[in-house]
Amino acid sequence: MSRTDPTRAPVSQSAPGDLGYEGEGWVLFAGTMLGILCVLNLVDGIAAVSSSNFFVGQAEFVFSDLKTWGWVLIVIGVIQGVTAVGVFLRWSGVRWVGVAVAGLNSIAQLIFLPAYPLWGLALFTLDVLVMYGLIAYGGPRR
Repeated sequence: MSRTDPTRAPVSQSAPGDLGYEGEGWVLFAGTMLGILCVLNLVDGIAAVSSSNFFVGQAEFVFSDLKTWGWVLIVIGVIQGVTAVGVFLRWSGVRWVGVAVAGLNSIAQLIFLPAYPLWGLALFTLDVLVMYGLIAYGGPRR
């Protein structure tokens, strides 16, 4: 005797492109953006440290100078790269590291505004979206 109910609809398989659980797309977006922010911060940091003519001339900062903030961006970029790998590999607790590093980077970008105003605002916006994705959807699967 069969234990299945013939009146019950068959269980459908997940559709192609279905990400598995609610918000997984946001988590993948956050991981991807962390990787992109890593590369962009490394490029900006190297440009700032090497005294290139890439940034606004005669920019004045509240704290320190352009080279110091270049090193800060390099360090943040390296941490973002490791965190992006952790988000993709779903290491436990890495989302809070991602939130923290995105928060630090958003503050660094606001301080870095005198050197590259529109670019700093764009990266600040990406940091806010990364924080949203990791906070709202980065928790355990349901």
